[in-house]
Order: sequence, then structure tokens, then C-alpha cells
Amino acid sequence: MSDSRKRKRPLVADKRYGATKPKARKATPKTKAKPRRTTRRKATRAKRRGGIVGFVQRLVGWILRLIWRVVWRVGAVACLALALMVGYYYSTLPDVSELLDGRARGSVTLLDNEGKVFAWRGDQFGGVVTTKTVSPHLRHAIIATEDKRFYRHFGVSPRGIASAVRINLSEGRGPLSGHGGSTITQQVAKLLCLGVPFDPETQSEAEYETECRRGTIKRKASEAIYALAMEAKYSKDEILTIYMNRAFLGAGARGFEAASQRYFGKSAANITPAEAAMLAGLLVAPTRFAPTNDLTRSQNRAATIVRLMEEQGYLTQTEARAAQNNPAQLSAAAEARAGGYFADWVMSSGPEFFTRKTTEDVVIKTTMDQRIQRAADDAMQWVFENKVRAGSKAQAAIVVMSADGAVRAMVGGRKTKVAGAFNRAVQAKRQTGSAFKPFVYAAALDLGYSPNDTVVDEPYCQNIPGSGQWCPENYTRRNYGKVSLTRALQDSLNIPAVKVSEFVGRDLVRQVASDFGLQSDLAAGPALALGASESTLIEMTGAYAGILNGGSSVIPYGLVELRLMGDSEPLMGTGGGIGERVVQEEAARQLIYMMEKVVSQGTGQRAQFGGRQLAGKTGTTQAARDAWFVGFSADYVAGVWMGYDDNTPLTGVTGAGLPAEIWRETMARVHEGVPARSLPMMSPSQTGETRDQSPGRQNGGSGVGGFLDNLLRDILGDGGNTNARKPRETVSGSDR
Repeated sequence: MSDSRKRKRPLVADKRYGATKPKARKATPKTKAKPRRTTRRKATRAKRRGGIVGFVQRLVGWILRLIWRVVWRVGAVACLALALMVGYYYSTLPDVSELLDGRARGSVTLLDNEGKVFAWRGDQFGGVVTTKTVSPHLRHAIIATEDKRFYRHFGVSPRGIASAVRINLSEGRGPLSGHGGSTITQQVAKLLCLGVPFDPETQSEAEYETECRRGTIKRKASEAIYALAMEAKYSKDEILTIYMNRAFLGAGARGFEAASQRYFGKSAANITPAEAAMLAGLLVAPTRFAPTNDLTRSQNRAATIVRLMEEQGYLTQTEARAAQNNPAQLSAAAEARAGGYFADWVMSSGPEFFTRKTTEDVVIKTTMDQRIQRAADDAMQWVFENKVRAGSKAQAAIVVMSADGAVRAMVGGRKTKVAGAFNRAVQAKRQTGSAFKPFVYAAALDLGYSPNDTVVDEPYCQNIPGSGQWCPENYTRRNYGKVSLTRALQDSLNIPAVKVSEFVGRDLVRQVASDFGLQSDLAAGPALALGASESTLIEMTGAYAGILNGGSSVIPYGLVELRLMGDSEPLMGTGGGIGERVVQEEAARQLIYMMEKVVSQGTGQRAQFGGRQLAGKTGTTQAARDAWFVGFSADYVAGVWMGYDDNTPLTGVTGAGLPAEIWRETMARVHEGVPARSLPMMSPSQTGETRDQSPGRQNGGSGVGGFLDNLLRDILGDGGNTNARKPRETVSGSDR
């Protein structure tokens, strides 16, 4: 029997066609389905969105979504604008080679008489250097000092800017005042002035530099964009190369090659760690830290750079210690800073387009002798340190030249190592006092008078129309009767000088002085003989050089030849030298004899040194506002002036005093090692003439010579004896 309780097995057809699904049973309360989790979340969210909280949440969400939409759109626009600006600057950037020499003007290198460099002017550029050709120490010093992450950023360093802002705020400055946080690339952007070239027709160089160095936020932003463009255009080494060639490093040096040559006399490829640190230290403040201005300050700054190089791994401890113990020193030429006044004078005397405003690199060979220049500098300092009271504001100037007018040394003031200062040797026109008297006697000697001819030193007056009576006096307030012309010059007697000038004729005296090189407006009245006219020291020294060379005029000169750097042929040569004859050679030699007596027996005795034959003349103007001594040996002529810039009278100083001592100290140093030679003078005994005549008497001279001269004057005219013109300045007779 079959068991009906047993479950029937499904048929095959059931499997094939599928069984009919049973109907679902109705859910009872016990079997009710649970709601889905998502449904619960929606319900909770809906519950939370109700009320004021939900409103605020919805509002905040909406605002945030709005801000996000604005921000990403603005950001996208800003990025696009930045990309366009970077692309624009990128398109304007030239090849690196065009950016290495960006000077607005050229340079002038001045050589002494032996061809050695002694001064630089203009913007010096020593030649192109690269990161591969300079000393590695220099490259490392620049990076350690200016931008230690140079090779790790893309032109702008946010970390550097944040650090600079923090330092500025901590030091009590504005966030952008002081430290700028600029990378080397940004500094190059500033050096390039964002690609804007200098136009001399629309602005001065100073205005251009000011515009390029503006520190506004807008300018900083432009520099950052330009820096990004450079980073895209050039390699890091190319950017650093531009920086090393364009940076200003003080003393007119543009680029590290020029600075290395200027300060150390060597190429930037050969400098030591200490020298590299000193050069890198100039970047922060070139003028302040220039070693030619303050070597100690520059060395202290370099010591800081050495520590940075050690901290950043560019120097070992041993190398850093060696650099600290042996700081960089200036080259001999840089340390001497010789001939600043001389260099300024040569620059002013040459053609402007090849000197002061040159766009070329020029080399000028000069007449300067550095040994003689040092002698003049040392003499000036020695006298003011040992002979002049402390605190005195008195000034002095010195010129030394050869008999042909070649200037060998020049000091234009008490501060000897300067450039661009007021040069009293060539710029100050001062009354000459008794230093003018040799030209009075030169005129008389050229007419045939002898040093032994006599003149009466007695009270003397002239009635000057419009000024009244004028009565010169001697320095001693005494009169000496009949004296020779030699004695009159030797003791610097005023009355005999005026009488001789009036006798031979003021016009002739004025002509002789002018022909010897005194180009200033010479006094018209009788005070001409006492040096009432003004002149410069270089003119007076040049005029005395004409006496030494035998009576021919000279044009003082310092420029021997001028050529462009790299050229072998000069563009121009000497612009001075011996000119036309002024008085006969015999007259000049007799005048030298008379001037020798001034030094050996007269007012100039304090100028003596070394037993040499020397000739010269003292000069002191009214109220001692100016004191002079000008004289010569057989080899050199030197002039000294002393006084105050504001014409304050000197106290206890005459030409026979401090000026003569400065002259002696100068010439004694100049003649060290120079063999003694006799002056080219002629005494009266050598001429075979000794006449007793008094050319200074009102009615003319006595003797045959005086008669003939008076006869010639009657035939040819008075030659200047008229006193119708008022003298330029009355001199009361305090000359010596």
C-alpha cells in the first residue's frame, strides 16, 4: 500500500514548465515586514529639517555652494589671466646673451704714466661670467646669502615671503618694509626692470633706477609674474648668470667680474672663499659695504656670509675657519685709491661723449705718477696732523707737474681718497697775492732790465679815479730805500713791485701773465702787481712751469691718449704741453735766479730741503684769506694753496708758513732717489750787465737804460701807465 502521507516527488514536466507558485499568505500582526533602513533615514532627515534650525542649515549650505561656485570660477579666471600674463612676458624675453650687459653707460679705466690702472669711472663691466666660469665659492656664497632654496622653487618662494613678513613685523616695520623675501629670480626681474629699457630721452638714469626699484604691492606682483616667466624660459643656471653679470656691487662695478677686478685685482674665477663672501655681502647694500669705503665693515659682513656657507654645507669647518682667520684684503690699487682728484680732472678735461657720458668702454692713459701722487697725499696729511691745530676747517690743494705741463699729481683738498669732491686745485679761483709778482719782473727782464737794476722803496700813492688815493705798503710796514729787483722779489716788497709794473706798463704785465696761462680776468688797476686777480692753482703752477722751461707757455695736461677698450689705435692724444714763447730764454733764466734767492735768502726759506737748488715765490692776499707757495726744482714744479672755502681769514698763516711747509714736505718726498740737479738759471754776472737805474721813480728811471726806455715809451705810448680804470680790488700791502 502506498503511504498517502509521503510527499510526492515532482514530475519531470513540472521541472520543465515550472510549478505554479503558491499564493502568499496575508501577513498577520506577528509576521508584519520591517520598514527599510533608507526609509527611516529619510524620515529622520525630514524631521530634522523642520523649524528654524533646518532653515539655517539650508541657508548655510546654499551660501557655501554659492561661494564654491564663485571661488572656482574666479580661481579659474585668475589662473587663466596669470597664464596669459606669464605667456606674454615669456614671449618678450630675449636670449640670455642679450641680458648680460645691461649698463646704461660705458666705463672709463684710467692708467698712470707706466700703464697701470689707478682709477675707474662710469659703470665698469669686466666681461661676461657664467655659473661655470666663476669660482664655485662665489656661486655658493651668492646662493647661501640671497636664496638658499634657489634650485628648489619655481621663481617665487611663499615660505621666503612669509618669513620676511614675520621678520619685518617683529622688527616693528610694515609687512613689506625691509626684508622682501625675494628670490634670486625676482631680483633678476627687478634688475631687468620687467623688460623696460632705459630711454635717456625721456628720463634720467636716476629716475629710471627709482622706477625699477619701487616696492609697491602691484610692483611686487608684477615681479613675481615676470619671475615665473623667466623660470619657464631659462634654466636656473642661466638666471643666476644674468644675476652675476648685472648686479651692482659698489664703486661703479657692474657684475662680479668687474667687482673682483676692482677690489682684488683678479678674475672672479680665482677668488678665495673669503673674497667670495665679501663680494656676496655687497648685494644687500653695495655702497655701504663696499670695501673701498669701509674695509672693516665689509670684512664683518663677509664673516656672516662665511658662517652661512658653512651652515649650508658649502664650506667645511676647516675652510670656514681659514676664511674667518684670513679675511679678504683689497688689492694695492684699490687700497691706494690714488688720484681721485686727478681722475676727476682728466674726466672733466676730455670729450664728454668719451668720458662723463660715454656709452663705450674707454681706456685713458694719463701723466699721473703714482709715486708722486702718494708723496703729495702723504705730505698733505702729515702737515695737517702735525702742524695744524685740531678742529681747523682750513683747506689746501697741491699740484705737481713737469716743466712741459704734464701733471704728475693733484690733491684737491684735505680728504685725499675721494672721488667727485670739490677740487680746489682746478675749481677754486682765488686771489694770488705776491705769487703773481714773478710775472711783473718777467715783463721787466724781457724788456732788458737786469736783476741788479734798482728801484726805490719809499712811500708811494696813486690817486685812483672813483676810489680816491691808494697807498700800498710793505708787509713789514717799513721802507728800504734803493733796492735791486732781486732784493725786491726776494723779500716780497710791495711798493717796488707796483712801481716796476707801472713803469713797464700794466698792459704788458697783464699780457705776459696771460700768455703764461693765467686766463682769469686780470685786474685793471695798479693792484694787478700785488695779485689782486684771481686764478686757480693749476693755472699758477702751469705758469711757473713756463718759467722753468725757459720762457715758453704750457697748457697743463693729464690725458696722454684715449682709446676704446680692445682697440690698439688711440682715438685722440695729448691735449696740452709746451706752447709759444712768452719771454726770452735769457729773461726766464734771470728770473729763475731771482726766484732762487727767494728760497735761499728770502721769504721762502722754509721751503728748503736736501741742499738742492730751489726757486719759488710766496703769496698772501689781503687779510690772509689765501696763502700760496709755488716753486720748482730742476725736475718738477709744485704749487700749494691754503685757505678756507668761505673766505674766512687764516690765523697766523702766510705763504711763507704752512704752504711753504706743505710744499717742502711734498717735494722732499717727490725727490727721494732723484739725483740733485742745478737750476737752469743765469746770474747778473753771467750777462755782463750791471746797471744802476731806478725804474720805479715817477719821472722814469735813471741811467742810459731808463732814458732809452722812456724815449721808446714816449714814441710808442704809455703802455698801461694810465690809471683811469678802477682796480678790481684794493690791496693794502699785507702780501708776503
